[in-house]
Amino acid sequence: MEISSVSEKCDHESKKNGGVKVCEEGNMNIVGEEGGDIHISAENIIVIQPQNVTRQPKRKRMCETCDRVCAPFLVKYHHIPGENDTLCYRLKYSLLCPPHGNFAISILYLSLVFVTWGTLWAITGEQALPGGSLFALFILWIAAVIGGVFASFIKLPPLLGMLIVGVALRNIPYINVAKDITPEWSIALRNVAFTVILIRAGLGLDASALKKLKVVCLCLASIPCLMECLTVAILGFLLLGFPWDWAFILGFVVASVSPAVVVPSMLSLQEKGLGMNKGIPTLLIASASVDNVLAITGFSVALGITFSTGSVVFTIFRGPIEVLVGICVGITFGLIMWFIPHANQESQNGYRSLLLFGSGLFALFGSSALGLPGSGALAVLTMSFVAAQRWKDEKTAVEDVMGLLWTFLQPFLFALIGGEILIENLHPNTIGLGIATLAVCSLVRMVVTFFVGIRSGLNKKERLFIALAWLPKATVQAAIGSIAYDTAREGNAGDEAINLGIQVLTIAVLSIIITAPIGAAAIALTGPRLLQQSEDPKYKKDKDQPGKQNEGNTEEVEESRAAMLTSETGI
Repeated sequence: MEISSVSEKCDHESKKNGGVKVCEEGNMNIVGEEGGDIHISAENIIVIQPQNVTRQPKRKRMCETCDRVCAPFLVKYHHIPGENDTLCYRLKYSLLCPPHGNFAISILYLSLVFVTWGTLWAITGEQALPGGSLFALFILWIAAVIGGVFASFIKLPPLLGMLIVGVALRNIPYINVAKDITPEWSIALRNVAFTVILIRAGLGLDASALKKLKVVCLCLASIPCLMECLTVAILGFLLLGFPWDWAFILGFVVASVSPAVVVPSMLSLQEKGLGMNKGIPTLLIASASVDNVLAITGFSVALGITFSTGSVVFTIFRGPIEVLVGICVGITFGLIMWFIPHANQESQNGYRSLLLFGSGLFALFGSSALGLPGSGALAVLTMSFVAAQRWKDEKTAVEDVMGLLWTFLQPFLFALIGGEILIENLHPNTIGLGIATLAVCSLVRMVVTFFVGIRSGLNKKERLFIALAWLPKATVQAAIGSIAYDTAREGNAGDEAINLGIQVLTIAVLSIIITAPIGAAAIALTGPRLLQQSEDPKYKKDKDQPGKQNEGNTEEVEESRAAMLTSETGI
């Protein structure tokens, strides 16, 4: 019997069930799939079997069974958490498989941490095990990153969390791994981080913005800084018993304001249209850069004079000589980078970044090796500024590279600074008198800042806000606060110089811990109350559309970012 003749008789009574054709004709039944082999059973049933019999249906059933069993743990069977879902469901959803969201990122980071540590252990052996320097640095970096994230979560500057972590890992028993770090490694890492800070500061200086702001910017950047430095120096001499040279080192360490706190806060106010009528955010962002350069320059000169060992005449002229050497070296290196690498060089920006970073390291470490430690920082600042004048818009790619380096080195810098503080060796007088010195100099700075702006066209409320915004201190204190101590220790300057260096470092850390959170809170709380809301309709419209706050004010935001691209440097 041919299947075709039977199939024709099936007519409309034929059915399809899962690809199986069933036909009933009298006492004869045909069961099977079209195109298969024909077999006639004893019951007069014609069975059409598939030609290629596989286990796919069975395997599919097994997969479906497993899928149903695993459904409670799979993302695809759960809806994305909404506003009405409970915290328990949100947590459950975050842990579902496959890994996704923050949980997947955490697994990635943990994997990278494990692989990095494993590589270090495989290469260095005991150095990567507990008690070794590499292990201590590894734990310090991870803990500092976590501390920075936690500080950001509670609306504090990340650097504050990193600093506190460093202090904790040096002074809390059983977890004080910072004591295992080799001093030479610590000094080298801090200087590398300081080099990146200086490069980004130099790249961020915008000559055209400084020309626009002119006198007001320069006065706001220089007069409060110098007056605070002088106040700290006098108090250091009278209260702390510092020699005058060390007193001025302390003065320049403390006198710098922190763009790490000021600049992001100004950009936030700017996006809300606060103070934009008179350009207050732009003014503060640009002035912060000049303030930092002035403090670092003054510190370099004071450091060079303090550790000079030549004749009296050379000591007197050492400061100006180091400034001149630093500027000349910086200009020379910067001009070279105008032409090297050449314009048609492949990966030009990558080579520029490498050359600038390498030259900065050479200038900073080389100046110390030559006995001119004050010239290195100025050379790095100058070379990056000069190079940026030729690169112009192309410097953005170099800034991005330096930003990545800073992201990696920032936890090292702050945690290592905190790790230098040994609480048991601190004298209560140093802490008490240091806090008193900080209180007085901060008050002097605020008063001077308030009166500096009298002829700037700002009203009393706006000048009060600027005085409060000029309070916080952070990265410059962390970057240069330990240099005098390191120089004294490396140069075998004697116990007295080392003790003075420890006191300078202690007061620098105190200035960060006290002023950074207070300054950040003061800006956030007083900005909406003391600054005028811009009358521009684009800001009023953005109030109802928070997601579009940056639309329409792009020009002002970009001007401010150009004035001080170190908003992300953490200076």
